[in-house]
Amino acid sequence: VQLQASGGGLVQPGGSLRLSCAASGAIFSATTASWYRQAPGKQRELVGRISSGGSTDYADSVKGRFTISRDNAKNTVFLQMNSLQPEDAAVYYCNIKFLRLDAWGQGTLVTVSS
Repeated sequence: VQLQASGGGLVQPGGSLRLSCAASGAIFSATTASWYRQAPGKQRELVGRISSGGSTDYADSVKGRFTISRDNAKNTVFLQMNSLQPEDAAVYYCNIKFLRLDAWGQGTLVTVSS
């Protein structure tokens, strides 16, 4: 399984971005898909995740601003990020897990600056 993340870029504070992560392979619909982020000098942290059934949970720092969704027909998971703040700047990684499968995307950089 390979994951390809995209959608990062430069955005002003208060702006929005939508990240995408496309997965190869036929078992995507069975996976739990997650987004993580890692800022310079900090540990990687979980942003949020979506189960195979569509249930979601989020880090407290992004609740109400970020939304994870998935399109199983396109083997893709999305992260809609609204009201972005400088502290949201990081490299964002997608991840999928199912049984012994634990696959990571290559990361996409989000910069929040005026």
